[in-house]
Amino acid sequence: MRKGISLVTALNREKRMKGMTRRSLIAAVAVAILAVGGFSLVRGTSSAKEVVVYKTPTCGCCGKWVEHLEGAGYKVVVHDVNDLTGIKNMHGVPPGLRTCHTGLIDGYVVEGHVPAEFVTRLLDEKPDIRGIGVPGMPIGSPGMEGPYRESYDVVAYSNTGQTAVFGHVEGDEGR
Repeated sequence: MRKGISLVTALNREKRMKGMTRRSLIAAVAVAILAVGGFSLVRGTSSAKEVVVYKTPTCGCCGKWVEHLEGAGYKVVVHDVNDLTGIKNMHGVPPGLRTCHTGLIDGYVVEGHVPAEFVTRLLDEKPDIRGIGVPGMPIGSPGMEGPYRESYDVVAYSNTGQTAVFGHVEGDEGR
């Protein structure tokens, strides 16, 4: 009789262990999903092809830049805010690169009227930089279309604010 009780007790223990293992596995998976999701929220994006854009509600050129990115296949989530200073400070955008909108994608910052081809290059190459930007609002850049295109640089910047040319767009300067 004692052996039968031991066997039932052993089976119950085994059953509890399997249940705990299953529960532990489910808990571990849930924690992993939350950790990855939380990381994405901290970085400001949820996928490599999604751009989170912060802009002011009344800026027309920002809306055109968003359309440019969507036309290049990016999913864009727009947040209209009245003051972008906090966003730019939080993401370390150097003062000389600050413009009317800030985009976040896959851990990078995209500041200003950066052509989609440079965003794609950034994601393909994955350089060890904080972000890229186009200083000012060059005529002919995405969102700033006009009768001609100015030449301009796409500038990369580090976490310490150091800058270097990431790419160049040749203009037609009204020819």
